[in-house]
Amino acid sequence: MARLFGTDGIRGVANKPPMTAETGLAVGRALVQFCRERGVERPVVVLGRDTRRSGVMLEAAVAAGLCSAGADVVKVDMLPTPGVAFAVREIEAAAGVVISASHNPFEDNGIKIFASGGVKLSDADEDRIEALMAESAATGGPSGPEIGTAESSASLELSYMEFCVGTYPGEDLKGLSVVLDCANGATFNVAPQVFSALGAQVSVINDSPDGLNINQGCGSEHSEGLSEKVRQLGADVGLAFDGDGDRVIAVDESGRRLTGDQLITICAQMYKERGWLDNDVVVTTVMSNMGLKRALEGIGVRHVATQVGDRQVVEAMRDLQGVIGGEESGHIVIRRHHTTGDGIIAGLQVLGAIKFYGRRLSDLAGMMTVFPQKTLNVDVTCKPPIEEIPSLVEAIKTAEAALGGSGRILVRYSGTQSMCRVMVEGPDDEQICELADRLAGLIQDGIGAA
Repeated sequence: MARLFGTDGIRGVANKPPMTAETGLAVGRALVQFCRERGVERPVVVLGRDTRRSGVMLEAAVAAGLCSAGADVVKVDMLPTPGVAFAVREIEAAAGVVISASHNPFEDNGIKIFASGGVKLSDADEDRIEALMAESAATGGPSGPEIGTAESSASLELSYMEFCVGTYPGEDLKGLSVVLDCANGATFNVAPQVFSALGAQVSVINDSPDGLNINQGCGSEHSEGLSEKVRQLGADVGLAFDGDGDRVIAVDESGRRLTGDQLITICAQMYKERGWLDNDVVVTTVMSNMGLKRALEGIGVRHVATQVGDRQVVEAMRDLQGVIGGEESGHIVIRRHHTTGDGIIAGLQVLGAIKFYGRRLSDLAGMMTVFPQKTLNVDVTCKPPIEEIPSLVEAIKTAEAALGGSGRILVRYSGTQSMCRVMVEGPDDEQICELADRLAGLIQDGIGAA
């Protein structure tokens, strides 16, 4: 069954059908039935979106589906995805829905659902909602006073900003100059206010969404403009969010981009020294750089790697009672404060480390040595299991032998796009580029798109 949700909640990308009003209506109705199966007869559901044009239409459709099935909807308008998760916890709602395609271009859109407590759904729960979508079309809805209501809430945005401010690990940000790239997305209003409230000197770029420019050459996926602005202003640091605000990347005072792994390392070391790193464990995915594991070992912290996906990271963090985890992409979870990745909160921890150590971000970046890594994305027409492509399996074995145990290779399909990702990591930049090109060429010849 084609997934409606996935780790980033994206539908309407790659070979999946586009999101329609009919789909939104069905999701709303199915979610109400899902809540009733779990004992909530008249659920309250928080509903938010990012800034892309189709969000207004889909928001209206999901709200109609929820209300027509008897749920009461609290609309928070354009709010970062982690802001919706916070709102679910704040008002003890049965669920939360975000209309967003995260870091993808404006043409795409999708649906993310949070369960009660602001946590993401399990695979089994997503499967159940998709099954209920088909059933809901054949059943009648309530009428009269049993129909749900929909109200807008501006106060939850303010509460979310106050919550973010309260996660800063220090007194204030006075004396720091920060450039924020809001990706013309959902952080455009809240992020500047949060950092300004803590006393930072804040400059903002890409904070004028028009429905079409979300993630367009900006944000966490495109940090060139942020780097230029930081250098131009002589700022201390730059932070860039993705379209729905659950990711953040940073550039130092010279405009050099840090990896998500470096940010996790900086936060972990600060938490370790302050006695906040419960169980001395950090959780990331198999895509993390080898340098992360070595850096953590150097400070007595255990590294646990999960499969790709923020949900897998959060589940492992919960099992291990860890407080810091995330992905190299900048999707960082500070479980001490929140149930999900939050770009604003993660950014505040990084700035807190700058103040705590009294050092420049470029100096803190040296806490982790980044191993050379080459990642290539190959568009594909289908996704047969990697182990069922003999020539590729043999080529991977040959490449691993060439690295001689000093590097690693990962070949996997994207969960949201018709794409195969090849990652080669090792001490020799020329060698890993050659190996990555060879593997990508085999994939292109075998299942690559024209």
